Amino acid sequence: MLYRPLGKSGLQVSALSFGAWVTFGKQIGDPAARALMHAAYDAGINFFDNAEAYADGQAELVMGAILKKSGWRRSSFLVSSKVFFGCEDDKPNQSGLSRKHVVEACHAALQRLQVDYLDLYYCHRPDPAVPVEETARAMHDLIVQGKVLYWGTSEWSPEQIKAAHAACERLGLHTPVVEQPQYNLFHRSRVEKEYAPLYKSPGLGTTIWSPLASGLLTGKYNAGVPKGSRLNAPGMEWLRDMILQQPGIEQKLAAVPKLAALAAELGTSLPRLAIAWCLKNPHVSTVILGASRVEQLQENLGALDLVEKITPAVMKRLDAISGPVAD
Repeated sequence: MLYRPLGKSGLQVSALSFGAWVTFGKQIGDPAARALMHAAYDAGINFFDNAEAYADGQAELVMGAILKKSGWRRSSFLVSSKVFFGCEDDKPNQSGLSRKHVVEACHAALQRLQVDYLDLYYCHRPDPAVPVEETARAMHDLIVQGKVLYWGTSEWSPEQIKAAHAACERLGLHTPVVEQPQYNLFHRSRVEKEYAPLYKSPGLGTTIWSPLASGLLTGKYNAGVPKGSRLNAPGMEWLRDMILQQPGIEQKLAAVPKLAALAAELGTSLPRLAIAWCLKNPHVSTVILGASRVEQLQENLGALDLVEKITPAVMKRLDAISGPVAD
């Protein structure tokens, strides 16, 4: 396993990490989740990603039970949560980034995950209804109290991240150190262009999600939605519609066989190539993997061995195929 600094912080994070989104508590049960987390940890993964909204808190309950029984030293792994969407009733103050919800969601996440502190705590989306100073102060206080070590954002614009830093610097607060954006061969502009000025100043780590474009970059959806796949699972209709009805989906699906042919030339699979392409970006701190089977996780872990094979010439070919259809 490779380890990279999280932006300009002192935290070292495994180049590949493991997340619970749309699997834990929904697609897979506790025994499968336990096998996946132990396989990830044994491979050197030290970061496990979660959020209050994943399976309405059930994903954190599943992960917390596994962490509790694992016997792993707390210093050997990182665990995160995210706040915004809520996981309880749809009543005032049960979602968003108010001080009340940020603090209460942190306490609830600690209970579900059965840990004394969160290594990373993200604002899962920006909240235009709450002053950024209020959210930043709540995060700062949680850090001072030892309940959170680092805070960050997820899917915030560069302007919103800059505003958060400005507020923290003005008020003498702990600044956000990480952003969690979507990044893959089909979704690139924000990480590569919009965030470009932020990597140097004030400094920004990235824990990127959806390296396989929610399965598009596996090739399994080119002939429709197969039985047993994530997009065919009950309750996943919203995700199926979001992925398969997105703008430019026909062009993206048409690019997949070309990418798969290039992967075959390199003696590898398309998922490994897509993940290795993400790792090639020096501004990517870690690539969050999702999996429902240990074999799938082990296959994707092989991307680490492929990074050196992605030469400038290979990058040029990948860009020529995916660039014209990328967001």
